[in-house]
Amino acid sequence: MSSIKKVVLAYSGGLDTSVILKWIKKHYNCEVVTLTADLGQGEELDGIEDKALRTGASKAFVEDLREEFVRDYIFPAFRANAIYEGRYLLGTSIARPLIAKRMVEIANMEDAQAVAHGATGKGNDQVRFELAAMGLDPRLKTIAPWREWDLKSRSDLMAFAEENGIPIPVSRTKPWSIDANLLHVSFEGGELEDPWNAPGPDCFRLVQPIEKTPDEPEIITIDFEAGDPVAINSVKHSPAALLQKLNDLGGKHGIGRVDMVENRFVGMKSRGVYETPGGTILHLAHRDLEGLTLDREVMHLRDSLIPKYAEMIYYGYWFSPEREALQAMIDKTQERVTGTVRLKLFKGNIIPMGRKSPYSMYNPDLATFEEDVIYDQSDADGFIKLVGLRLKGRMQQSKWGGRDSDD
Repeated sequence: MSSIKKVVLAYSGGLDTSVILKWIKKHYNCEVVTLTADLGQGEELDGIEDKALRTGASKAFVEDLREEFVRDYIFPAFRANAIYEGRYLLGTSIARPLIAKRMVEIANMEDAQAVAHGATGKGNDQVRFELAAMGLDPRLKTIAPWREWDLKSRSDLMAFAEENGIPIPVSRTKPWSIDANLLHVSFEGGELEDPWNAPGPDCFRLVQPIEKTPDEPEIITIDFEAGDPVAINSVKHSPAALLQKLNDLGGKHGIGRVDMVENRFVGMKSRGVYETPGGTILHLAHRDLEGLTLDREVMHLRDSLIPKYAEMIYYGYWFSPEREALQAMIDKTQERVTGTVRLKLFKGNIIPMGRKSPYSMYNPDLATFEEDVIYDQSDADGFIKLVGLRLKGRMQQSKWGGRDSDD
């Protein structure tokens, strides 16, 4: 411990990191610099620099990383249609590599010997933070208090905070662990630890309950260029502003709420509620445009890699050579995913109504059910015979003579 003179802590201002800031100063007898990344948490960041300094930080960095977050992390993942276990759009997972990257940069700038995080020993975030730090600067040590101290529960943390005069935004009646950014809000803990319990009314932040959504649908268009969204209703926005606009639209119409039990990387199941309104709209719109613009075999190959790509993000391998190599292939597939998708938003549903692209591969003269002069339907006879040849041969051998099928 004596070799650690300065630590950079990823600081959210919540219960865990507030206690950790004070605990590191006491336990390691060292200087603590905090980094708070503004990824779209909103009011949660009000007064956070002052709180960090009052809790004992020697410096408190509060940095607006919203545009970088959406442009360099969310959009690349959405070009890949990354989704974990068929439902989770990786709102927490995709934020961790950016926070870790900036934490490492500040550690180098401040001549710190270590970085620290507030992830528990049961969760995925400890892996994500530490793998990212290893991939960026393996010289830095990592302090993970949840794996070191004798505080065993959030009740213990609340008692520590009260004893040390640390203001906390968590009460014993609302004990959730909440993660919020521009892509999503997640809720874990509390009554959600029983998978049979329905989420309470306070587990809503971005998304309106269906019962409170408008009774009239809303029709929007989204323009894409090379796989990335650039405009809503023909009005261009920066990446962060565009996602915020879609969050407002999706939340208004009850879109993007997922309640699921997932498989954590560390080997246990956990239950979480995720609200991802804008991301859910983008995911569906992007897939719809790809149907018009991607070659069949390119799409099927990319789709076969979605689970692996999503695992790389979920498991913490953003800064890995395999993720970077796969990203290069995915980005190649997106060069012609340019065009416009028209959508209807209504009562939790996203309904595609039309799509167009200068790179459309759809040929109405080929697809028509009316008479055409391009496609000779009799050609299908030979095609079917060729693709079915192995099936025909297998049955001839096993049923009507030849080599026994069990050989």
